[in-house]
Amino acid sequence: MTDTLMSNGCTTNGPVENGYFKKGCNPFAQTGRSQLQNKRALLNQEIIKKMRMRAGAENLLKATSNNKVREQVVLELSYFNSDLQRLMIQLEGLNSSVDVYQNVQETASIPLIPLGLKETKDVDFSVPLKDFILEHYSEDGSNFQDQIDDLMDLRQACRTPSRNPSGVDLLANYFSQLSFLETRFFSPTRQLGIFFTWYDSFTGIPVCQQNISLEKASMLFNMAALHSQIGTRADRQTQAGLEDAIAAFQKSAGVLHFLKETFTHTPSYDMSPAMLSMLIRLMLAQAQEYMFELITLPGIRNEFFSLLKMAQEAAKVGETYSQVHQSMIQTPIKNNVPFFWTTMSHLKTNHYNSLAHYFVSTALLDHQLTPSDDEDKQEKALSQLYDAMPEGRSPLDILKNKDDRKRIGKAHLQRSIMGHEEAIRTHSCLRHLKERDILSDILQASLKRSLTKFEQNKDDEFTDYMLAPDIISKTEKKAEMEIPAAIKVKVTDLFHRLGPLSVFSAKQRWSAPRTIRLRLQDRDLGFTLKGDVPVQIQSLDPLCPAAAEGLREGDYIVAVGDTECKWLGVSDVMKLLKDVDEEGVNIRVVSMMDSSSQPMPTKSATYCGGLPKTYSMICLAHDEDDKNPKSRKVAKKPSFLSWGLKNKNSSSTLSLPTADFNGPWNRPTYPTSYDESALY
Repeated sequence: MTDTLMSNGCTTNGPVENGYFKKGCNPFAQTGRSQLQNKRALLNQEIIKKMRMRAGAENLLKATSNNKVREQVVLELSYFNSDLQRLMIQLEGLNSSVDVYQNVQETASIPLIPLGLKETKDVDFSVPLKDFILEHYSEDGSNFQDQIDDLMDLRQACRTPSRNPSGVDLLANYFSQLSFLETRFFSPTRQLGIFFTWYDSFTGIPVCQQNISLEKASMLFNMAALHSQIGTRADRQTQAGLEDAIAAFQKSAGVLHFLKETFTHTPSYDMSPAMLSMLIRLMLAQAQEYMFELITLPGIRNEFFSLLKMAQEAAKVGETYSQVHQSMIQTPIKNNVPFFWTTMSHLKTNHYNSLAHYFVSTALLDHQLTPSDDEDKQEKALSQLYDAMPEGRSPLDILKNKDDRKRIGKAHLQRSIMGHEEAIRTHSCLRHLKERDILSDILQASLKRSLTKFEQNKDDEFTDYMLAPDIISKTEKKAEMEIPAAIKVKVTDLFHRLGPLSVFSAKQRWSAPRTIRLRLQDRDLGFTLKGDVPVQIQSLDPLCPAAAEGLREGDYIVAVGDTECKWLGVSDVMKLLKDVDEEGVNIRVVSMMDSSSQPMPTKSATYCGGLPKTYSMICLAHDEDDKNPKSRKVAKKPSFLSWGLKNKNSSSTLSLPTADFNGPWNRPTYPTSYDESALY
């Protein structure tokens, strides 16, 4: 249940840089978290298998006119839909398994909800990048094999990040490399032929695109998920642990906000604006919950002002969870979010609001206004507790009248009891917590405390209790999004040798390098140089020998003799040219070409449960088990994330679920007839 390795031959928590794996990943960790991810991957594979079989049955149903065959195929379709329903229930169970992410040393803390990592298939960059380097940059792609291997190793390591800051740094490192990769190789006028496949973290439905934006967005989502997992793992019994957890959840919300604002057309629904907005609220609500625990860590003094302050702090936590719950029950979010999440947010809303009412009741019942008390200060504190005072009474009248204090205090106590009872009823719907349920113990203890207080202040005669007003939420420190600096870290461009990125990019078209023989003529080369790096030819004399050999104004010098000059400035290149004798020296130059005549690219294929008959068929033809990339530094493991599906719908964006959702668990009801066969 932590990142500590079990007996599998490895003894370190994180692979070392100069070893077999990169720092920040833990591919062999047999933890509860990794086992959960493996089960999720197997379920994803099984879901795709059933969907492919169902798609085949649908095609057969369209093609045949034999009534017997049609009846049999309709029966088979009902079996496939039933299997898909069962698999989706299992996947929801995995998404609801929050226990494996909690700190194992916690004994009395309410569990929190982390985000699970999105999963992906292996990507082979080798052939497409080498071909592009040869075609676009006119260099031998095999000379960059080590850099390509490093890139593939880095991506592979990002699939198993360790649950600590090193894991976050690893994801940030790859995200920064993707920006270089996009500029170097992903031209707006052609497709590179690299397919990125990522699975929806809630439904397991795959999305495949040639657009590198899907890869970058998914990496940001995983970065936010890892921050949330670090937050749930923190030690909640210490101030340092709680502060680290608050920072982790605020950073998770910040990364999700950055993802929402930067990538606005992600085809996977778990990264849609509506879903991301809900997840941001969830992360901030959990950060606010940690802030409440941080305030209560030293203990709560049974003192009037302290109790009112804690009541408003608890009300703030309840308010934030109420907003989360309202977001979760909106369509179509409620059809994708696990029922466990919705139930937990509703439970915590009731629990923390009940705590707020308990604190107010204790302040009113246990503390009476005495001559030594600051009357004005108490009056001000009580007036700021409600939008409107109970029964129109003034704060000072309530404070001075013992019967009014008791009556209002018991009304708050009654709301506290009712709220805790509702939380316990809600908890009975949660079946994904471990057998020794800490949450159940906390709820029962809270209810018992309120009931005990009620019995202590119970009157012998019947009393018509009033309805206690709502408590105004207030906090000393509100949870805010924090966009971590680690989103964009400084990394070294793996393909640095191709030249300055501002010049040698996929957007620019270049001629093949030409060799020009430079000879002195009257101690003059016939041109001048300009620019930073690389240098350009300017003021070319059309009658000089270099111009006769094909040198043109505006050409970039990429080599002088055997010395590469892509990263050399004017002064450095002049030093290489100053010793040119009568025999001359060879230079290599390239010319920028007009790219306006290039054809517009075809749209990048995207599939989410259905296959357009374009690049998707190519992607499915390469099963992960059949891939054996050469020259890999890491031993290739067969991937369990290969999948495929055929569906009549062809779309470049994600289609939202249209099936009805019935039953107490809000699960998708899969269509049972061929005319309603599309899952997504």
